[in-house]
Amino acid sequence: VVGPYANRIANAEFVIDGQQYKLPQNNMKACLHSGLESFYRQVYDAKEITTADGPGVQMTLLSADLQWGFPGNKVVNVTYTLTKDNSLKIDYEATTDKSCYFNLTNHCYFNLKGEGNGDILDHVLVVNANTVTAVADSQLIPTGEIADIRGTAMDFTSPHTVGERINDPMPQLKYGGGYDHNYILNKDQNGHEMTFCASVYEPVSGRFLECFTTEPTVQLYTGNFLNGTIIGKSGKPYNFRNGICLETQHYPDSPHHPEFPNTLLKPGETLKSTTLYKFSVKK
Repeated sequence: VVGPYANRIANAEFVIDGQQYKLPQNNMKACLHSGLESFYRQVYDAKEITTADGPGVQMTLLSADLQWGFPGNKVVNVTYTLTKDNSLKIDYEATTDKSCYFNLTNHCYFNLKGEGNGDILDHVLVVNANTVTAVADSQLIPTGEIADIRGTAMDFTSPHTVGERINDPMPQLKYGGGYDHNYILNKDQNGHEMTFCASVYEPVSGRFLECFTTEPTVQLYTGNFLNGTIIGKSGKPYNFRNGICLETQHYPDSPHHPEFPNTLLKPGETLKSTTLYKFSVKK
């Protein structure tokens, strides 16, 4: 779980009601994924649950006021459910007693060949998006421009392998060293309906992953910064482009872009979000 705020916040700071909040600066001048010790390196309280969809586990975290610079005593519940149709459903819920920007996501790396079994360049990808939040340079901070990518090397509205165009010279791809961009899903950006987000297909095994979400965007990341220093659970190193991430979320750096959908959570409000990863085999 990445939070309180996934993706980048420019200059590692934001202002709420005239009060400036300083955040960890861990990605050049930006705060990336709320710093190096945020929600994904904490110990959660866990409770097994049974739902109509299938068995699950509810994870609860209490995050204190100003922890990593984020205001408010925050209560976060993340529920993972293994459904009867071979899906992993992730439900997010959060509250705070002071206004705070929230943007929760999951940063799983997928390799449908199997963990540690090479790169994902032959995986066939579809993303339900015609536009992305354009970035200015290799810091990958949004400029505010919503860039139309139809007909470019970033367009996955029809199936393409990940590796087919990943080294295209278009500047946006060069900035990320490949795909590391926030795709704006073709849906109501202020709505909360479950929408098809993306699919990934591995042609040798036939393994097929579909992603659905209530979130407005997805950060497509193709492991461009994996360098073999991370060793997986089977003892294999995770090398360059050995995994693909579909990080469903809100827009990056929205605290500095009032034109983006609002991510400010206020006392008395409850953040709710759902993402589903469905697994099957195509022959």
